[in-house]
Amino acid sequence: MISLKETFMSSFSQIMGTQRILPIIQSDDIAAGVKAAGIMQETGLNVIEVVLRSPIALEMLREIKLQYPDMVVGAGTITHRQILEEALAVNADYIITPTISPGLLRDLEACPVPVLPGVSVMSDILQAVEFGYSELKLFPASLAGGAPFLQAVNAVFPNVKFCPTGGVSQENKATFLDLPNVFAAGGTWLAKKDTLIAGDWDAVRAACHAAQV
Repeated sequence: MISLKETFMSSFSQIMGTQRILPIIQSDDIAAGVKAAGIMQETGLNVIEVVLRSPIALEMLREIKLQYPDMVVGAGTITHRQILEEALAVNADYIITPTISPGLLRDLEACPVPVLPGVSVMSDILQAVEFGYSELKLFPASLAGGAPFLQAVNAVFPNVKFCPTGGVSQENKATFLDLPNVFAAGGTWLAKKDTLIAGDWDAVRAACHAAQV
């Protein structure tokens, strides 16, 4: 059987496949982040994002890929060329940005892995479309209009699909996932920072299982 990692993927939705929840790991402790990733894989969540918001995030991404080579591990919070190059240097499988600019989009044009640009307003969406993107991240989803915003933009950009993150939770995920222009939704609720600090791995496991129901 050909694994996901052995198959050429040209888009972020292809990477996600049938997985509709994107777990996001944000941890100040490498071991805790690696442990959470292992639980995610154990529960059937093989595609995860590590946000690069701490000094150890790149090393944590590298370690997760070493410990769990069958997982697809992407880098989030890419905002400029240097961090993009650093993420690619640790073999990030895909790139996610929180926002866009003409400069960042130009830097991403030669990116060798799939990219999911972040948008929050209509002008962002149009700019991303002009650069050839049809799959985008809505961030922060809860503050950028949430599900009603996505419903409205579907009429204007019917060929654009979204993965909302930021304010997505177990309680409201279905509101997003039921929309025809949403192919996945992501968040940190599966492995909250305080849960990782407490080492409550049963809570992480339970959240991963619940997210897929």
